[in-house]
Amino acid sequence: MTVALTAAGCGISGPVDVTGLRRVVGTDLVGARGANPADQRKIDRTVVGLCAGKVWTDAECRRHGEMAVP
Repeated sequence: MTVALTAAGCGISGPVDVTGLRRVVGTDLVGARGANPADQRKIDRTVVGLCAGKVWTDAECRRHGEMAVP
């Protein structure tokens, strides 16, 4: 079984490079706690990247928009 998984390219090692994911997600979320409008903007910018990168479905992105505080 192990040989088959290894031969198929499956494993438990992490990705070699996460540059693309970092570009999609960004770093705005770091330190945000959602406690104030500035934090909410950081969360929203992160969601925009996830939606634009198609990490989340259109329905999930709409749900976030519905939950956002005006």
